[in-house]
Amino acid sequence: MIIDIKTYRKTEVIDITAKIESYIKGDGLVNIFAKHTTTAIIVADMDPNSDTDLLQAIQAMTPKVNWIHPHDPNHYPDHLFSSLLGVSLTIPFLEDKLELGKWQKIIFVELDGPKNREIALSFIQTQEHPTTISIT
Repeated sequence: MIIDIKTYRKTEVIDITAKIESYIKGDGLVNIFAKHTTTAIIVADMDPNSDTDLLQAIQAMTPKVNWIHPHDPNHYPDHLFSSLLGVSLTIPFLEDKLELGKWQKIIFVELDGPKNREIALSFIQTQEHPTTISIT
């Protein structure tokens, strides 16, 4: 299944949790995969201004070097941070709900917008409820 996402700025952080959860049925695992080399999919807290903090941190961590990326050297950090942040997640779901922690959200990170983007969702359904095991 493919989900389309439109971004509006060069860098942008979008909470896609509700969109992903709208496709969840039953119990299982969902894999969320960004089909681009200048985007990322992460789990993060989305308190007010967390998006700005994330984007400022990425900017601050970008080394000031002479990149040699062939089609646009200044564009290479977009690829670098996509690789470092990651382009996919696998998250369990139970009874039609994502099994995220209280503050966790699924976040799409645009690093080279604005663009039309695609996210692929893949599902593994389970037939029975998982068992909770306590480790002491």
